[in-house]
Amino acid sequence: MALSCHGALKEIKGSTDLTFALAGNPNVGKSSIFNRLTGMGVVTANYPGKTVELNLATTNFKEMRIGIIDLPGTYALSAVSEDQWVARRAVLDCKPDVVIMVLDATNLARNLYMVIQFIDLGIPIVAALNLIDEAEKRNIIIDSALLSRLLGVPVVKTIATTGSGLHDLIQEAVDTARKKNDIKYSLHYGEDIETNIKKLEDMLNSYDFGINPRALAILLLEEDPEFIELVGKHENGRAIIEEANRISKEIEELHGEKTPLRITRERHGLAGTIASQVQGDVEPVTSDKIWAYTTSPLTGIPILISVLAIIFSFLFYGGDWLSTFLSSSWALYVSPVIDSAVYYIFGSGHFGKILVWGFDAGILAALAVGIPYVLTFYFMLAFLEDSGYLNSVAFLTDRLMHKFGLHGRAIIPLVAGAGCNVPAIIGTRVLTTMRERTIASTLITLIPCSARTAVILGAVSLFVGWKPAVAIYVIVLLLVFIVGIGLNKIMPGKSTGLVMEMFPFRAPILSNILKKTWYRFKDFVFVAFPIVLVGSMVLGGLYETGYLWELASPLSPVVEGWLGLPAVAGLTLIFAVLRKELALQLLVTLAIVMYGGGAHNLLLFMTPAQLFVYALVNTIYIPCVATIAVLGRELGWRRALGIMAFTITLAILIGGIAFRIIVYFHLL
Repeated sequence: MALSCHGALKEIKGSTDLTFALAGNPNVGKSSIFNRLTGMGVVTANYPGKTVELNLATTNFKEMRIGIIDLPGTYALSAVSEDQWVARRAVLDCKPDVVIMVLDATNLARNLYMVIQFIDLGIPIVAALNLIDEAEKRNIIIDSALLSRLLGVPVVKTIATTGSGLHDLIQEAVDTARKKNDIKYSLHYGEDIETNIKKLEDMLNSYDFGINPRALAILLLEEDPEFIELVGKHENGRAIIEEANRISKEIEELHGEKTPLRITRERHGLAGTIASQVQGDVEPVTSDKIWAYTTSPLTGIPILISVLAIIFSFLFYGGDWLSTFLSSSWALYVSPVIDSAVYYIFGSGHFGKILVWGFDAGILAALAVGIPYVLTFYFMLAFLEDSGYLNSVAFLTDRLMHKFGLHGRAIIPLVAGAGCNVPAIIGTRVLTTMRERTIASTLITLIPCSARTAVILGAVSLFVGWKPAVAIYVIVLLLVFIVGIGLNKIMPGKSTGLVMEMFPFRAPILSNILKKTWYRFKDFVFVAFPIVLVGSMVLGGLYETGYLWELASPLSPVVEGWLGLPAVAGLTLIFAVLRKELALQLLVTLAIVMYGGGAHNLLLFMTPAQLFVYALVNTIYIPCVATIAVLGRELGWRRALGIMAFTITLAILIGGIAFRIIVYFHLL
């Protein structure tokens, strides 16, 4: 029944001297530790039938090659959701030499729950007591030596953002791996629970299920379906399960509650007892007060509106200035050199002109959209992530999310969708049901990603004004609200509760922000630039040979008749399925070739009303191919195709209505 260590997991385990697994909840700095240890040179792996990814990498330590498996961030190992199932299976199947459990020093009791679960499984552990700097700000003094003795595992104080303590952490992990066969844990629950666990453990000692008997006894008493199925397939499985049920009934009669709940309560109680023994009282600090202000509806909503206004203003003024500066400088200094070189080498015929479309107008369009809008947005998103503000937004919006059939934690992938829809949809794995993931993924496809934001700002705010650009965001947010409520009413089921750590506010570190920004933006540089270059030359070939107008004419009834746009603009929207910002870049390329360099080409090519409708339709309709692919993988192709058809219909409907309202009331 158990899956064997497979694929990239098997390869990394077989090619290294030691293998460590990083575990912890999503907000304790686990990813920062992984990135510092490995330099972010990662590959990913999935378990068969599961979409949650594991990050895998290697690092060198004292002439040893060490494999690092970054487990999904979870709050427990109960296999309730995909991320918990994958984390547990990766540990049980691939048997890393040591699990490095990353703990939040500011919220120790909550974090010790999963440590105790790993101890129950009999797995070698080293604890990284992270965020120790934040704990000290709160005057939380943790006796790490006493914590180590009580748990029976090494404990190392770390600060992931600066790398402090990581060398000692790896050394402890290496030392633990060398003596892992001699490790025996002495952590125990209450006497009656331990007595009953021991009864079942003694029975299981006669069999080999690939997991230590105590761990299996606890899992059976917790009514874990995976291990009940495993034992049930054994020739004596029925007798074992009957004995587990009998013992479970004794515990239930003694305590007046279900055995799984009783064991959970015991585990929480043990975690709380240990935490109270090793730390002093927690005193509130400034970051706690900020958290209170940002999560209270009375103050949090105005703060959220202010933050959004700052982001938009930064993009509007800074992005517009950068776009104008790049366009003017390119037209003045670079364009003449490229044009002269291309025409000198290839002549001024069709081939030469097509190359100019790509290497002159195409590269300029990519730069004028990518750097001012995509790069700046990613920088601001990284700043908000590192500050901890996005987590307070999750608490603030929990009540609103329930109207959509979601909970507050869903706001994190929704906000991340403003950067890129692809990782945001992958991020919906933190939601426990397919219903929640389907609703969240549908809403994410409507959220203006950085590419669509680039189109809104680069086409509307730059040439029409900031008010029409804001209007597009308002329209889209209203659609998100209406669609969310509609899906919640149509789809059967209900939302689950919010379970999330209070991640402390902290001053972002510039180096970390820059790394995150580049890590995201490099996809634009290495993927988008070639697509823009080739797309510009394809569009140029169609334009120079006259086929552009022939291909655009079939779109005329919808694009010209209903949306009020030039038919050729509709053709660029089709190209945008490759990448959303490609629509604007090809439109800019077309305008540059037709009307020459300058800041106001699009107003020569289209009216303000047409630019507004163009950006609105591009924002709403079918996401890019990368998003389509990840939708198919995460939700299944039936749901993915349904979302695609829905967004296309919605975009055409809203775009046509918007055009008629603008024309009738002379709004632009």
